[in-house]
Amino acid sequence: MAPIKQTKQRVKLLPKSPTGIPGMDEITGGGLPEGRPTLVCGAAGCGKTLFAMEFLVNGAIQYDEPGVFVAFEENAEELAQNVASLGFDLKDLAKKKKLIIDNIQIERSEIAETGEYDLEGLFIRLGYAIDTIGARRVVLDTIEVLFGALPNQTIVRAELQRLFRWLKNKGVTAVITAERGDGTMTRFGLEEYVADCVILLDHRVTEQVSTRRLRIVKYRGTLHGTSEYPFLISKNGISVLPITSLSLEHRVSNKRISTGIKELDNMLDGKGFYRGSSVLLSGTAGTGKSSLSAAFVDAACSRGERCLYFAFEESTSQILRNMRSIGIDLTPHVKKGLLQFHVARPTHYGLEMHLVTMYNLINEHNPDVVVLDPITDFFAVGSQAEVKATITRIIDFLKTKQITGFFTSYTSEEDGADQSIVGISSLIDAWISLRNLEINGERHRGLFILKSRGMPHSNQVRSYQLTDDGIKIGALDLAGRRNELNAS
Repeated sequence: MAPIKQTKQRVKLLPKSPTGIPGMDEITGGGLPEGRPTLVCGAAGCGKTLFAMEFLVNGAIQYDEPGVFVAFEENAEELAQNVASLGFDLKDLAKKKKLIIDNIQIERSEIAETGEYDLEGLFIRLGYAIDTIGARRVVLDTIEVLFGALPNQTIVRAELQRLFRWLKNKGVTAVITAERGDGTMTRFGLEEYVADCVILLDHRVTEQVSTRRLRIVKYRGTLHGTSEYPFLISKNGISVLPITSLSLEHRVSNKRISTGIKELDNMLDGKGFYRGSSVLLSGTAGTGKSSLSAAFVDAACSRGERCLYFAFEESTSQILRNMRSIGIDLTPHVKKGLLQFHVARPTHYGLEMHLVTMYNLINEHNPDVVVLDPITDFFAVGSQAEVKATITRIIDFLKTKQITGFFTSYTSEEDGADQSIVGISSLIDAWISLRNLEINGERHRGLFILKSRGMPHSNQVRSYQLTDDGIKIGALDLAGRRNELNAS
């Protein structure tokens, strides 16, 4: 009997409309379902209207898809003022016939609940606006106003289905916002069953720190991220995080760059770190983590590379003064614009704001090297899992841009040399451990390389000193010196 031949059926992918919102198109695999309605729900103040408006504005500007925004609560002037701070010029888009904002006032007292209640008036008005500018995208904000005076669930469900079917027939990609109900995702608890895609926005406060979360509850016909993703509303609009940690497809470089310390380069196969790699410097207080970071930054700037230094404990002037005491003068690099410092206390705002701030500054400054000193200070505003997720995202972001990342991390005297309090050691390409050691009544700084992926590296524990002429690493390892001292 001949074997049955199996043929693979070609799967037709669901067409999608990109949102243009950083991170959103990554977790949805391309955007919202094209030509279908998407429900965006959440409590007051979670960002529903802004999400919908950004989808519309990005469509008009980036993808040449005109849009219609139907507001049931705010008028066009109020909406324009609310989003002007984000750089959205709604009036200009309206003049160019890229956007129509229509405000429809519905008085609940005028709505009579009858079996003939329908949305014919809305369909006529909305259809005219769509046809006027050839709209491809539509926003209805918010849907509860249409049905707020209707206690009859049968009528509500029938009209919801009719509305969503009408939007599909018009071929527009629609975003419909809805208020969260008591124990349900929406006020009526029906909208989420009718929509093809449901996005839930949440705004919560934990230990006085405000965070926003986004979750794709359902998305018919396609795979999508199902986790809760933090998102931020900043001066540039909405950013959904993570941006890059969904895949491991970044390119790698074979080019090596000096650490700025000749002896340390020799310990790393004589060539230093790979460009675009992630480097962790861990150690107890006073072991010289910031000093080694400054030496690397100094070497990079001396090669004409751009560096961005995020400091969470010391001011810029203090760092510059302290580094001069060990023969590292970073001031000329700052004056030339090659080195930029960003100084902020971790407790100043939440992890998401820190992360997006770093993304924005990296995109603006376009550095070759980024330093975070120290990452352990983030525990003041987040749990270990949250801090790990934040550092994971920044590592992925740097790798996609082939930016070399330096991260310093505190360890206590009780921690083992191969322990990382942040829990990101498996994500790091190179890990240098710094320790304070006592030998024969003397206190020494010790340095050794725990790992350095893709290259041979020294397995010796070396002593090193911070001198007024730079960082000096001893030629002998501490074990050899101890034997030498014992013999004498």
